[in-house]
Amino acid sequence: MIRQTEKVIIDLDGVTRVYKVGIEQIRALDGIDLKIRENEYVAIMGPSGSGKSTLMNVLGCLDRATEGSYTLDAQDTTKLSDAALAHVRNERIGFVFQSFELLARLSALKNVEMPLIYSRASWWSRRKRAKTVLERVGLAGRIKHRPNQLSGGEKQRVAIARALVCNPSILLADEPTGNLDSKTSEGILRLFDQLHQEGQTIILVTHEGHVAAHAERTIRMKDGKIHSDMENPDRIPPAANGEAKP
Repeated sequence: MIRQTEKVIIDLDGVTRVYKVGIEQIRALDGIDLKIRENEYVAIMGPSGSGKSTLMNVLGCLDRATEGSYTLDAQDTTKLSDAALAHVRNERIGFVFQSFELLARLSALKNVEMPLIYSRASWWSRRKRAKTVLERVGLAGRIKHRPNQLSGGEKQRVAIARALVCNPSILLADEPTGNLDSKTSEGILRLFDQLHQEGQTIILVTHEGHVAAHAERTIRMKDGKIHSDMENPDRIPPAANGEAKP
């Protein structure tokens, strides 16, 4: 098992995000200071309107802070151009969404290949890499299947493989079990446990306590601020063999 290091991979300093709604200003984030180390497994929780989704968007470089700075993997993202920020998203951040966001007409293999199209890799190396990550998430036998031929859990595994294909610094998951039944959800969470044990930094947004219990650390948001930030004393331990069943 790979343990987290002391290397800080995410550093937010005084991050504020203000949205204008008519003449009103909404402070979705209000002075966030946050450090996340390499190979940490962190859950972000909070009620609707607490700022957790805005924080996830800033961490994923999908949105910019109004004030403050965000350093990702030793690079200050604050002053990057839109094109440079898009490059950071593609190369360093893997996204997993509640609704899978797969392209219906493409096979699992081609869905996973999509982020690599923007790289300079040959079609053969892209195909090889996509196959490797699909095997990693337990879908070696389903690579030619389209989304409508896959179960909900299999669709989410394809989405996770797509998020991992560029070897991202961090994996961001937004309610990754929200559309799954409890048994399938547990399989996906065990897969996250396995990825974390292999060294992946994981940040997930959830409103469910049993999902957050898989993380080492839980951050609770309220009114755009971090209300609490603590290790999980009752964390659900990873599977004894460190493997997630397909």
